[in-house]
Amino acid sequence: MKNILSILIIFLVIIACKNNSENQQVTAEELAQEISYETFGEAISKNEVISKEDMVEIYNNLKPGDTIDVKFTSTVNEVCQSKGCWMKIDLGEHESMVRFKDYGFFMPKNIAGHEVILEGKAYIEEMSVEEQRHYAEDAKATDAEIAKITTPKKTFSFEAKGVLLKE
Repeated sequence: MKNILSILIIFLVIIACKNNSENQQVTAEELAQEISYETFGEAISKNEVISKEDMVEIYNNLKPGDTIDVKFTSTVNEVCQSKGCWMKIDLGEHESMVRFKDYGFFMPKNIAGHEVILEGKAYIEEMSVEEQRHYAEDAKATDAEIAKITTPKKTFSFEAKGVLLKE
C-alpha cells in the first residue's frame, strides 16, 4: 500500500510541475517587451519586418500616386528638432521622409542613430521647394543652406501609424 501511495504522490508532483511550466510560456508580446522597444503611435509587433534593402526595392518599383502597406526596420538619420514631428530614415544611398499618421504622435528629438521598426504606408512624392525649405528650417539649417533649395525633388515618403524604438 505504501508503494502505491508513493507512486501516486510522485505522479501528482510530476503533473503539477508540468502544468506550471505550461503556464510560464512567454508570448510574442512579452518577448518583444523583454527586448526593450518603446512604442510610439499605434501598438505594432516586431514580427514580419523587412530590411531597409528590401524597402529600397519596394520604393524603386513605386510610381507617384502608388501606396503600399509595409513594416520595415532601419536607423534614424535625423529627427525634427522643433517638435519631433518627422524623421528621416536611412535607406543606404537614399532616405525615407517619415511623418506620423494624423500628427497623432511625435518622436524624441535625440534618437538619431537608433534602430526603429516602422509600420504604415510607403509612397513616392514630389516635395515642393516650400516644403523642403520648411523641413530644412525645422532641422535648424542655416539661411545659406535653405537658399540652395531651388527645385522640387522626388522623395521616398512614409506615413507611420506606429513606431518601435529600440532602447
